[in-house]
Amino acid sequence: MRAKEQFSCGIVIVAAGRGERAGSPQDGPKQYRPIGGRPVISHTLDVFATWPREKTIVVVIHPDDEALFEQALDCVSGDTTAISWVHGGATRQLSVLAGLKALETSGITQVMIQDAVRPFIDHALLDRCLSALIDGADAALPAIAVADTLKRGSADGRVIETVSRAGLFAAQTPQCFRFEPILVAHTQAAASSRSDFTDDASIAEWAGLPVTLVEGSVDNIKLTLKRDIAMADEKLSRNSLPDVRTGNGYDVHQLIDGDGVTLCGVFIPHDQKLLGHSDADVALHALTDALLATCGAGDIGDHFPPSDPQWKGAASRIFLEHAARIVRAHGGTIMNADVSLIAEAPKVGPHRLAMRENLASMLGISLDRCSVKATTNEKIGFVGRREGIAAIATATVVYAGGGK
Repeated sequence: MRAKEQFSCGIVIVAAGRGERAGSPQDGPKQYRPIGGRPVISHTLDVFATWPREKTIVVVIHPDDEALFEQALDCVSGDTTAISWVHGGATRQLSVLAGLKALETSGITQVMIQDAVRPFIDHALLDRCLSALIDGADAALPAIAVADTLKRGSADGRVIETVSRAGLFAAQTPQCFRFEPILVAHTQAAASSRSDFTDDASIAEWAGLPVTLVEGSVDNIKLTLKRDIAMADEKLSRNSLPDVRTGNGYDVHQLIDGDGVTLCGVFIPHDQKLLGHSDADVALHALTDALLATCGAGDIGDHFPPSDPQWKGAASRIFLEHAARIVRAHGGTIMNADVSLIAEAPKVGPHRLAMRENLASMLGISLDRCSVKATTNEKIGFVGRREGIAAIATATVVYAGGGK
């Protein structure tokens, strides 16, 4: 066994196939079909992107799939700065070689080769493969001992014999290697016109590289058929928690002499008015911020700066409806909007229903999902002195597919 060497990991994700066995070609290649609200390959990339190791990731894609890949990359929750892509070849074997060549000048010492359609790998499996390489293995193959009874059949569909399963293993990915030897082996295999290898470990075996078995994972299944994709989607949908987000907003505006205030889009006659660049609807401003908070889209001032003269005197429903569109563009469904007004006057109660109806209309949700409440400040502070009105708003939004 060689002495332990410095570990610098490259990762090749093979994603250039057409997935004919998955059926429904109109649905696109299987690596881009949705499971749990995101493309299959996004789940696979998540595991590597969040693996706490230094790595360089190259994804090998079909030339026709650039747009699909960019969309899938947007759905990856981990750091994607280490991910790049290259075009693959006519076979999986040639695609892997393209990925290896893309890493040739990166200075890596080891490489992991992973099928894009194995989304249920985990960090523990990657760590086991890493340990085998660091301990000096030329190649590490995650595998599961065969549990089913095996039969050899004839061309006419009859059983010829029962095959002993002793010492038999089902190979998985990532298949892991010292970089230089597997690059040489793949290059030699391509030069010899051999195209009958079923995986990268078989190329290593052909080249005389010893392959070490590593404990695989029963969850690390390959999505091959249409039913596999359906089962994976069901599994993720069943096990995933709903992405429910709550945003809060707060706003306050000064009261000055005037003829009335606008709250939740309802004008209420009063001996004062709210001072602001727009119509100063403190309630809608707070609710706008609450909605924007659910998808990290900044605040009302980012979208409608008070220094911009086009918003002078503008109706604040423009701001709220804009925030609602942003939420929906991020995959959000607005579930509830709650506004609390803090003011000594005017009385809100007589106008509460009209305010709720306005919120329902602006947000496109039912009336029972809109709440408006009011309280005084017991004559304490600037509100108690009738110097201003404050509003606190809470928005609840459910996002599909992690809000991506």
